[in-house]
Amino acid sequence: MRIAIFGAGGAGGYFGARLAKAGEDVTFIARGDHLNAIRNIGLRIDSIDGDFVVHPANATDNPEKVGPVDLILLGVKAWQVPLVLKELRPLIEPETVIVPIQNGVEASSQLSDEFGAKHVVGGLAKIISFIAGPGHIQHAGADPYIAVGELDTRHSERTEKIRDVFQRSGITIDIPPDIQIALWQKFLFVVSWGGVGALVDAPIGVLREVPETRQMLVQSMKEVLDVAKANGIGIEEGSVDNTMSFMDTLPYNGTTSLQRDLKENKPSELDAWSGAVCRLGRAKGIETPLHTIVYSSLLPKELRAQGKLQFSK
Repeated sequence: MRIAIFGAGGAGGYFGARLAKAGEDVTFIARGDHLNAIRNIGLRIDSIDGDFVVHPANATDNPEKVGPVDLILLGVKAWQVPLVLKELRPLIEPETVIVPIQNGVEASSQLSDEFGAKHVVGGLAKIISFIAGPGHIQHAGADPYIAVGELDTRHSERTEKIRDVFQRSGITIDIPPDIQIALWQKFLFVVSWGGVGALVDAPIGVLREVPETRQMLVQSMKEVLDVAKANGIGIEEGSVDNTMSFMDTLPYNGTTSLQRDLKENKPSELDAWSGAVCRLGRAKGIETPLHTIVYSSLLPKELRAQGKLQFSK
């Protein structure tokens, strides 16, 4: 299978490297020093499951040099999805499938609006990984996991082919009965932790132990649940309790990418996380008071990171 990894960051880089190591025809689309390192010395993966290097590795910053592929694994940040749509076009032929794996619930519709639903399969990834340096991905935690599924929940041969490819590389992959439910369950988890964590500027251990911030996490998740239901997502009532129980098992000092990005004055996924909860809720007449506070309070930092606002830290 011809595969393009568009966005060779922590998730895309890791999964792409595993696929390439297993012998799949993989091309990494990256930029800058990261691209140069992948080209010259390969893509290095330091992992809790064992280290390895993919060398030589096919890599470029120009999708036109790659041409049409069978599968695009889209690993860019959620806020970057609308910005890369035109760059994806040279990779697409009639049977090309795009699987977005960033956090959020809007990427599939953004891709479908641009290329048609026939080219898009819902996807999500679970892994704790990041770029440790140019050409270097650190897999620091969690068993690498991918889920894919047709957006209309139908059974399809192409999702089975994708599952087979990932299974051959040793990656756990699932085709859930409803990928939208799976996406929203993850969304409920990461958006609530990320938003409250960034607002309070504390790790998950603090958030869950202080009664007041623990209640903020619960309220945040309940708002996401209400918005999901209003948008026709059949998410389970017990999702909040189950997610809170899972949060109780996380490493005490754990933080999300949203919190780290804003702390480092980098553009974050704020608009695709709490911003999306507010936006999608408003469209259905659902009030989201906590997410509105989170989004409004963090927006100045986000605008500063984007270079649209200036003030001292």
